[in-house]
Amino acid sequence: MKWQLKNKRGLLLAGTLWVAMLAHAQWRVGVMAGADYNSYSVDKHYMLDYKNRGEWGVTFGVTGQYDFNSWLGVRTELNFTQKNHRFKRETIRSINYWTMNNYLQVPVMASFSFGGERLRGFCNAGVYGGYWLSSSRRGTDYNVLFGQTYKISESIDFNSERDQRWDAGFVGGMGVEYRFANRWAAQLELRYYYSTVSTQKKMPHTVDSRYNSTLAIQAGVNYCF
Repeated sequence: MKWQLKNKRGLLLAGTLWVAMLAHAQWRVGVMAGADYNSYSVDKHYMLDYKNRGEWGVTFGVTGQYDFNSWLGVRTELNFTQKNHRFKRETIRSINYWTMNNYLQVPVMASFSFGGERLRGFCNAGVYGGYWLSSSRRGTDYNVLFGQTYKISESIDFNSERDQRWDAGFVGGMGVEYRFANRWAAQLELRYYYSTVSTQKKMPHTVDSRYNSTLAIQAGVNYCF
């Protein structure tokens, strides 16, 4: 009997707290856009003159957030993010080209905020899933057989046995928000995506893992209901 009474009191307290949180809850939707810098981690297998460099791209999308109270919310997005990189060789300088990779991503994050009524700071942390939409490259390459340098600008076809098009990993960010009107807020955020899925599948006799790490700076506008 005592256990049942304590259990009922606990449920009542939890229900009261939940109702209090919902009373202060608020939806918001918005758009965001910015630039990103992607680093591509590749095992060069002792080929020291092979250089993989990071490259800039763009990111943009739509956002939705549910705020339980003034400091805690859940944020999700649907965004387009480029994860580009550059390849060159030191011994054959005419081999120098950029690879452009387009991804569709869905981050889901807890959002923590702090500060005053108009100017606030915030931190986002969570996970994301993504899909590799397309790939292309441009620059110059070298034909060893004929000793000629030639320009390249082409789309890259995916190989289902080699390319891993699904992506997933961790995401985190921090930024500032300014309420410039009663229901409107502007945000500026620095965000980092850490992929845990190799863009190359495991082959029977070789391991050639390749990972993206993407740093983005983005601005957005939210409408708060």
